[in-house]
Amino acid sequence: MGIFDIFKSKKQNVQYAKMLNGFVPIFSQFGNDIYASDVVQQAINCIVREMKKLDPQHILKKGSDIVPQTDDIQAVLDNPNELMTTTDFIEKIVWSIYFNYNSFIFPTWGTDGKLTGLYPLQPSQVDFLQDASGEYFVKFTFPNTYTSTIRYSDVIHVRYNYSVNEFMGGNAFGQPDHDSLLKTLELNNTMLQGVGKALKSSFAINGVIKYNSILDNEKTEKALQDLTNALQNNESGFMPLDLKGEFIPFKREIAMVDADTLKFIDEKILRNFGVSLPILTGDYTKEQYEAFYQKTLEPLIKSLSQAFTKCIFTKRASNGYGHRIVFQPKDLIFMNTTQKLELIRLLGDSGGLYENEKRVMMGLRPLEELEGIRKQSLNYVDVDIANTYQTGQNNGQPSEDTDNGEGVKLTASSLNTVAEIIEKVQTGVFTYEQAKMLLSTFGNFTDEQIEVILEGST
Repeated sequence: MGIFDIFKSKKQNVQYAKMLNGFVPIFSQFGNDIYASDVVQQAINCIVREMKKLDPQHILKKGSDIVPQTDDIQAVLDNPNELMTTTDFIEKIVWSIYFNYNSFIFPTWGTDGKLTGLYPLQPSQVDFLQDASGEYFVKFTFPNTYTSTIRYSDVIHVRYNYSVNEFMGGNAFGQPDHDSLLKTLELNNTMLQGVGKALKSSFAINGVIKYNSILDNEKTEKALQDLTNALQNNESGFMPLDLKGEFIPFKREIAMVDADTLKFIDEKILRNFGVSLPILTGDYTKEQYEAFYQKTLEPLIKSLSQAFTKCIFTKRASNGYGHRIVFQPKDLIFMNTTQKLELIRLLGDSGGLYENEKRVMMGLRPLEELEGIRKQSLNYVDVDIANTYQTGQNNGQPSEDTDNGEGVKLTASSLNTVAEIIEKVQTGVFTYEQAKMLLSTFGNFTDEQIEVILEGST
């Protein structure tokens, strides 16, 4: 069964949706002029390869705890459809986002109401429609002229550069806005052509031999052949000529584009996609990857998660019960392994992390059997009974906490953790931003309080 058999077109009493700017919401898919550039292809490919590492997961969020779900939805996320693996599926979506600034995914459901598949769509035209009640529909037209009209709420729609158009990502016409980038690409192409012409010029005629006598055609051809043989057999770089011949060189000054200019143009193109040269070549530091992750990857990951959650779950399921679709990266991926382990030790010993949170930080899936479990360093007992375990009993008295003066209660263990974090910043193990993130995970500190705590540590 093909994708066109999965959603049959049903007749709907609909008309074109009204847009505030007066345009008719018909959008063709889409221009591809910029994708002839090798630099553009490399930049997008760099992003796609990182996004393929994501692990889509159905979770249930209970407060700060994350509970993985093993159900029909997770089964589909692990095997989206009969043609694609999960990495293929994500790659298809991300390429579509950068090609078209819009990506449509159609979820299929069984008669029992369970999710059965996810199919990325590649329409050539998209029309937005409304029925008499104001509900939105979307009409897809495919390159083979097949059309289908379905509820907009039944389609996963991921938008990129969602700005001036009411329905689509991109410019006012729902297409990628590449005008400024095309100018840079044209300049880059002109420079590359200039380099090619300069190379050809270096192989052109470099001089002439003037014979100081009148030669007929036959003698001219023989003289030329003798000169050619002499050049081919010469190894010293010097060639004798008699008084009859005179070599007249052509003065040629070949201007090549300097490396700094080429680098500037490449970086100017890459900036449009949030990719730096070190990221492109793979020769990056953890700080450079952290910047790439936060600027380029993380917003896209969040867009995917929210778009999938919005379509697959009802408002009651997502808002009321905490069901989510998350595209799980290796959290804190910009930290090296030593930093991750140090982070887990600092927060784990004080009971500031759930066991599943520790697994997620190391890029591992949370486990059902670890749901709701937190441990701390008293032989790693449950955090809720740590005081009783240590003293035998607490006689019904609350544990002694330290007030930081701003209404935040800290245990002695937590105070030690704060002190260690400050020390790690001073010794360069953690950056200032990483320390802020760590302190925000426990103790209910405000941003202002965190800044006060870290003041003078850098």
